[in-house]
Amino acid sequence: MAYDRYAAICNPLHYPVVMSTRLCRILLIGSYVIGFIEALIIVLYMNRLHFCKSNVISHFFCDVMPMLALSCTDTGDTEIMIFILASFNGMVSLVTISLSYGSILSTILKINSTSGKRKTFSTCASHLLGVTIFYVTTIFTYLKPKKSYSLGKDQVASVYYTMVVPMLNPFIYSLRNNEVKNALIRVMQKRKGSKQLK
Repeated sequence: MAYDRYAAICNPLHYPVVMSTRLCRILLIGSYVIGFIEALIIVLYMNRLHFCKSNVISHFFCDVMPMLALSCTDTGDTEIMIFILASFNGMVSLVTISLSYGSILSTILKINSTSGKRKTFSTCASHLLGVTIFYVTTIFTYLKPKKSYSLGKDQVASVYYTMVVPMLNPFIYSLRNNEVKNALIRVMQKRKGSKQLK
C-alpha cells in the first residue's frame, strides 16, 4: 500500500505503467512466498522442541509464543530465529513505508493549494493509521523474550492485530468516501433526533 500511494502521489502520470497488473501479482505472490518460507522455518525450529507439559494452550489460537511457553526444553534457538525473522519483516516494512511516505511528504509540501495538501494527506493518513495499529500490536507480541509473556496482555494484542485491525480497515478506508460520510452523518442525526424525542 505504501508503494502504491507513493506511485499515485509522486508519479501520478506514470501510475498505470508503474503499478501494472504484473507488478501487483509479483508483490502479492512475493508476500505469500516470504510468509510461507518464514512460517516453515519457525515450524522446523519448533519441531525440534519437546513438549512435556500440558497440551492446552491458554490463548485464542495456536500462536508461537504460547506454544514456546509449554516447551520443557530450551527454546533459545527458536526464540532467536523468531526474533530474527520478525526483525527482518519489521525492518523491511518499516524502511519501505518510511521511504515511501518520506517521498510523499516531500511531494505534499511542494503542493501550493491548501485543499490539495489536505486531500493528499487524507489519502495517506488512513493507511498510516491502519499500519501503525497493526505494527505496534505485532511488535508488542513478537519482539520480546518468552519470559515476558503475559497471558492477558498478549491475548488482547493478538485480538487487535488479527481481528480489530482487519475490521477497522473497511471503516478507515470507507470514511474517506463522501457518500459514506454523509450517510453516517444522517444516521447520527436520526439517532440524536430520536433520543431527543424520548
